[in-house]
Amino acid sequence: MNKKKKLFELRKNYTQGGLSLHQVLPDPMAQFNLWFEQAMFAELIEPNAMTLATSNALGKVSARVVLLKEVDERGFVFYTNYNSRKSQDIEENPNAALVFLWLELERQVRIEGKLEKVPPEESDTYFKSRPRESQIAAWTSDQSKEIETREKLFDNFSALKEKYKESQIPRPPHWGGYVLKPSEVEFWQGRPGRLHDRILYVRNDDNRWDRKRLAP
Repeated sequence: MNKKKKLFELRKNYTQGGLSLHQVLPDPMAQFNLWFEQAMFAELIEPNAMTLATSNALGKVSARVVLLKEVDERGFVFYTNYNSRKSQDIEENPNAALVFLWLELERQVRIEGKLEKVPPEESDTYFKSRPRESQIAAWTSDQSKEIETREKLFDNFSALKEKYKESQIPRPPHWGGYVLKPSEVEFWQGRPGRLHDRILYVRNDDNRWDRKRLAP
């Protein structure tokens, strides 16, 4: 019988690759797109899953996983309920952080910056692209609020499904996108002996990116 490992005994030696200042691209968004394409090619499960950390005006931090839906020269876009806890945090304190973890590639990307809402027409376009049930769910769920039972949620869903059965479903005014505009982006590549590679991009006063290596 295999002896069950204790928590402190769980460890893995990372051996897949390295990362140097000369190897990475000058722009972190281009470097991110390269790594993201490689994660897609590796057929990872939900490669666009990212941990979003926010805090309120009092500095109380919370984190959850959301899905990246677009990345461009502005930054990283996701969609959510504007009445949710995360959105309340963002209204009080727009500073936030994202983390992508691609364990199969022994890689992690950390991003820090400020969040702002995307234009309404952009949220409209994405909302129209969603599956119909997801559109109904955006109206159904009063996200982060207490509900009596799961059955109540299904009742709301059924009623809205009936209401819009012969019409297009409009985007709820309380639902839309945010873009995190990065000020720092760090790429982490696991290496043997815990001597990992960390390359940090920092946006300077000229709106350009400086690169430097960090100790693991």
